[in-house]
Amino acid sequence: KIKTIGFDISQAKLTAYRQGIDPTGEMEASAFAQAQHLTFTDDNQQLAQADYIVVAVPTPIDNAKQPDLTPVVKATEALAPYIKEGAIIIYESTVYPGVTEDVCSPIIEKLSAKKRGVGFKLGYSPERINPGDKVHRLETIIKIVAGEDEDALDQVAALYELIVEAGVYRASSIRVAEAAKVIENTQRDVNIALMNELAVIFN
Repeated sequence: KIKTIGFDISQAKLTAYRQGIDPTGEMEASAFAQAQHLTFTDDNQQLAQADYIVVAVPTPIDNAKQPDLTPVVKATEALAPYIKEGAIIIYESTVYPGVTEDVCSPIIEKLSAKKRGVGFKLGYSPERINPGDKVHRLETIIKIVAGEDEDALDQVAALYELIVEAGVYRASSIRVAEAAKVIENTQRDVNIALMNELAVIFN
């Protein structure tokens, strides 16, 4: 549906993608074959073509069990010098409230020489898929979307509505959307922990 550039710094992953292989096992070879407008690259300069840049990198924890934002920061540093005027940068990574606007935005402003809200805008839409689940897919799970203002929100929502058949839910702010993902993960972890404890008790 949309001309899409898949950017990655890993040559091994790029080689696999070009061969129609998803290292994570999430996408079938047939999906790659049907994606006629999809290309892959490690050339940062190609990012300058994009009206929308979606950042989806992991956010692990460090040895002190604190969020390690290194992948998010490095991804932001990689894209910032190449963003086109008016581009919308959308983050999907799981982060605590404030990261998109307080950590990522200053990096983009510094390296792009563009002012947020004028030269570029921010969006956030947390990844909500369950890895390995072949039933509940990206297109079948309601997508939370957020933007720094109404215009950004409308554009982010319109973009994901092209992909997500279940529709989108418009969060009132980027911070609210960031918090929603953290709460969702916390709820899942608490439920799993509770079931594990009950299993010990009942057995």
